Parts: sequence; structure tokens; C-alpha cells
Amino acid sequence: MPSILNKHLPRRSYIPAAELAVVRFTGILVLSAPMVVHSREHPLGPPGMRLLLILRGLLGATSLFLRFYAIHYMPIADASVIIFSVPVFVSALAKVFLKEPCGLFHVVAILVTLVGLALITKLPLLFGGGGGPVHARGMVAALSSTVFGASVYIVVRKVKGVHHSVIMFNFGWVAILETTAIWLLTARVKLPRSDLDYSLLAVLGVFSFGGQLLLTRALQLEQAGPVSVVRSAADIVFVFIWQMLFFGDVPDEYTASGAVLVTTCVLLTGLRKWVLTLPNSSAVRARVAWLLT
Repeated sequence: MPSILNKHLPRRSYIPAAELAVVRFTGILVLSAPMVVHSREHPLGPPGMRLLLILRGLLGATSLFLRFYAIHYMPIADASVIIFSVPVFVSALAKVFLKEPCGLFHVVAILVTLVGLALITKLPLLFGGGGGPVHARGMVAALSSTVFGASVYIVVRKVKGVHHSVIMFNFGWVAILETTAIWLLTARVKLPRSDLDYSLLAVLGVFSFGGQLLLTRALQLEQAGPVSVVRSAADIVFVFIWQMLFFGDVPDEYTASGAVLVTTCVLLTGLRKWVLTLPNSSAVRARVAWLLT
């Protein structure tokens, strides 16, 4: 839903992506502050975790700003499928930094995902021509957002012992500082032009807080791979529906084919994580043993 609001607001009031990001992070900061007070935890977190909390804020802010930027300049479904291919790459990073299982399956999944991304972005090398410099900027932003987003999952798993309100509070203030600097350096202040736009900005802040709260709790309770799979699979499906309902944009055959490849890899990655939890004697595990390679 924040992606739809982000796409809808510029069409109404031409609010820059950085300004929308500041609004989003302000909602996270303001709504998480009472939770920190109630938890009686130090707002900056345990001394040994503070640098990681700041790093989480920087990575998350950069990822979300790039996501907003990409959605400004690309069809929302194209940008979102690229961004939400993150589970495939999370599994690879989780193997390196968290020692979570990763094998040949993930190598194949990454390669197939890259093919899907090539179809969605319509790489000039493969299709000739291109969507122009504006589309190219959106494509680069979406791909970069994926890299930073995958890193966020890893860092949050590293600080899973920290209270979720503290993680979000630090994410909020660090992200506000970063995106405010970007905003002031790259764009002019654009005030909303109607009460509806003010309302949409408020809703953006509230939904952003809710989404980050649930994501943070999920990552504290479950491995990084399964959480990113569930989130991404749902987002990819809903964003196509919302794009057609809200904007009347119907994806072409390349985008649809690429989305199918990416979504298939995301779902198979999730299925693999579930199969790994089954006992060795399970008949289901035996039938899909190829997923465990």
C-alpha cells in the first residue's frame, strides 16, 4: 500500500521522492517513540549494537528512497517485481553472514531471477533501444534498492535480540537525517495542494510504521529467507492488481513473463525453507529432494 500511495501522490502534487521518504520515516519515528518509552529500553539500544542499528537505518533508508525513486520513473509493477526479487539474494547473503543453509538450488534461482529481471527491465543489450534516460534511472534505482534491501534483512537478523521498538526508533531518526539531506540537496520543498494530499501523506506514515513493525517482528522470530519470501510473493501479486485497479496499467508480455520467473523463484525458495523443517523420514521431503541440493 505505501507503494501505491507513493505513486499516487506525485501524480496529484508532484511531491519529490525524497520528501515522501521523509514523511514515511517521520511516521515510523513518531509512532515508535511511545513504544520505546513503554519498553523502558535505552532509545539508542545496547552499547554493542548501536553501530549495527545505525547501519540498519542507513541501509533501510537508502533502499526505501531508491524504491520511491524507481516507482516515480517506472511502472509500479516493473519496479516492484525487481525490488521484491530480494529473497533470492537474501538467501545468498544469509549463507555468508548468518551461516544459514544455501546450496546449488540458490545459484540456479539467482540465475533464473536475473533472466526474469532482464525481461522486466527490457535490457537494451537484449531488446535494442531502451526506455530512455528516465526509465534507465528508475531501473538502476530499483536494482540498487534490491541490494540495499537484502542487506537490511541480514542486519536486522544480527540485532534480533534488541527490542523491536528500539530497532524502529533508530531506523526512523537515521533515515530522516539521510533523506532530509538528500531532499534539500536534490529537490525543492513541495507542499501538498489539498486536504486529500495531506491525508494521503498521513496514511503513508501510518502504513509505513505498521509495515516496518510487522517486518521487524517477523525477522526477529523467523529466519531471514522465509520472511523475505512471504513478504515479496504477496507484494508482487498485490502490486500487479493495484496497478491495474488504480492506474489502469496493464503489463506487457515481457513484464508478465519476467514476473512469472521471479515469482516462481521466490515461491520455490520459500518452499525449500519449509521442506528443510520436515523430518528426514517425511515423504514430502523425499518427493522434492531436488530442492535441497
